[in-house]
Amino acid sequence: RRREGRFLQMISTVAARDCGRAGIVIGSKALSRAVDRNRVRRMLRVRLANARPAIEGYDVVLGLRKATPRAEFHLIADEAAELLSALTA
Repeated sequence: RRREGRFLQMISTVAARDCGRAGIVIGSKALSRAVDRNRVRRMLRVRLANARPAIEGYDVVLGLRKATPRAEFHLIADEAAELLSALTA
């Protein structure tokens, strides 16, 4: 199942194992500086951890779709929370 947001794309399947897995994909074309990629990864990991009890049965991949200015990184994290909550609804 694929869900598109303004900044992120989420691909999810039912987990083949007992517990689900999560992956984050941020290409260097989307964010050229490693510092920025790592900051967004940390923000997304927090959102995944907050959603963790509800998404245990899914394998989830979050991918950044397009370049984003630093001032909007918090919007990426908010969108991740929305996409993850839509997964369990």
